[in-house]
Amino acid sequence: MTRRITRRLALQTAAALPLAGILSRPARAAQFTYKLATGQAPSHPVNVQAKAAAARVLEATGGRLQIDVFPAAQLGTDAQLLSQVRLGGVQFINLASSVLATYVPDAGIVNVGFAFKDYAQVWAAMDGKLGDFISGKIAAAGLMTVGKSWNNGFRQITSSDQPVKTPEDLSGFKIRVPTAPLLTSLFKALGAYPTPIDFSEVYTALQTHLVQGQENPLAIINSAKLYEVQKYCSLTSHVWDGYWILANPAAMQALPDDIRASVLQEFNKAGLAERIDTQALASSLQQDLSKRGLSFIDVDKDQFRAKLASAGFYAGWKQKFGDQAWSLLEQTVGQLA
Repeated sequence: MTRRITRRLALQTAAALPLAGILSRPARAAQFTYKLATGQAPSHPVNVQAKAAAARVLEATGGRLQIDVFPAAQLGTDAQLLSQVRLGGVQFINLASSVLATYVPDAGIVNVGFAFKDYAQVWAAMDGKLGDFISGKIAAAGLMTVGKSWNNGFRQITSSDQPVKTPEDLSGFKIRVPTAPLLTSLFKALGAYPTPIDFSEVYTALQTHLVQGQENPLAIINSAKLYEVQKYCSLTSHVWDGYWILANPAAMQALPDDIRASVLQEFNKAGLAERIDTQALASSLQQDLSKRGLSFIDVDKDQFRAKLASAGFYAGWKQKFGDQAWSLLEQTVGQLA
């Protein structure tokens, strides 16, 4: 009898262990355990593909490198994560170009208002000379890009009390923006009152009417449930924004050559998949968000572009970025200023 009870207890104990932990545990202890931190919700394509890449790296390296993904600002705000990856407390982060521009100004050139007309122009620039130029500037600032740029998507304007149809509708409009000089400049040129607020606080700021609206890609509007505190979405596509997977250079150099190659290969593969996922998600989200009560408004983008030009927006940013960076942008999108 004692033997049977002991066996039963042993089986019950084994059944109580978390299955995910058993399946994900490498055959031997990882030689390196790194962290990848993001600000996006777990369901966002960034985190879905980052976790897939981490799983492939674990397998390809025989369990030597384990990358744990921490979504939804678990390890800090964007500004805090940028500081942590520079110091090595976190080995990898995912950061939008618009936010990275506070540390590497040239990274923000992709956020020039109404520059990119479509994704064909975006990827021609980011997989070409402009992307190489930005990556080089990031390296010069003491960080390392892990592969090519990922897709944050085209940004749209949402509002709570009135729809934005024309540039005049933005006059005096208090809108949340990330801590990004170019986006702040863009909305000032359009007559709005841009208010920098960290993304982790956006929902509350909208809920309490600290700001009237915000601007983000549809995937972010959906995953952060901003449709619960906004009524209208104007399809301005005013800015395309990318993501960079950034690494602490010392942490990358500490990895053996074959592991480092695996990281670059798998995260590049994940980045290409994330681009497709985010673009496809944006295409389907308009219908889903409409069912959740968000009203969509088409706008004449040429009116907004003309307003920016007359306000000196393009001329001013051409001077700030310099002839080299501006020329690389215009090689793909055509003349802006």
